[in-house]
Amino acid sequence: MEHLVSPSLLAADFTNLENEIRMINRSEADWLHLDIMDGVFVPNISFGFPVIKAVKKVASKPLDVHLMIIDPDRYLSRFCEAGANNLTVQYEACTHLQRTVTEIRNLEMKAGVALNPHTPVSLLKNVLPCIDMVLIMTVNPGFGGQLFIMESYNKIAELRKMIDEAGYNVLIEVDGGIDTTNAAKLIQSGVNVLVAGNSVFNSADPVATIRKLKRLL
Repeated sequence: MEHLVSPSLLAADFTNLENEIRMINRSEADWLHLDIMDGVFVPNISFGFPVIKAVKKVASKPLDVHLMIIDPDRYLSRFCEAGANNLTVQYEACTHLQRTVTEIRNLEMKAGVALNPHTPVSLLKNVLPCIDMVLIMTVNPGFGGQLFIMESYNKIAELRKMIDEAGYNVLIEVDGGIDTTNAAKLIQSGVNVLVAGNSVFNSADPVATIRKLKRLL
């Protein structure tokens, strides 16, 4: 399949948010990525339900929502109501992960599981049949603009092998330090979805940058 591009709204100009979203609508981006942070699981706070609902009213792309929060089970239905199309939870935040991802699917959203850089992909072996996507964090989550962790390539290759050998239809998404200098190698390593924040929104021409990320191969 063609790889997907999911620009991260965390890097957008919040004083000009509607125009930033409309720019994404016009671009070749496939999804719009929203990082939800609670200041507990990660040392930062982003946006909540009112902002997501407002984004949904303007966005023409599916909302790709990543929860970096503790006890996400309390809010699954509310994220669905707010407009999430994909809902990704952190492996490290879920005590009963299989139950959580099953409920996400029951709410008719795509279910994803994110792994922090220190978490091995082997821990996902028994949950892969129950999910639609794995998000490999290629930086430590919480802040934008960090440098890509090079060990991520080996982690992605290991996960791609696990998925392919088992015959699962599970996408691999990456987030953190993604730009036009490493995106092609990530796709070659087995990535299906590129999340890009600063490299898109801080570029001179975000639409052109998204086009470059989309047309790598």
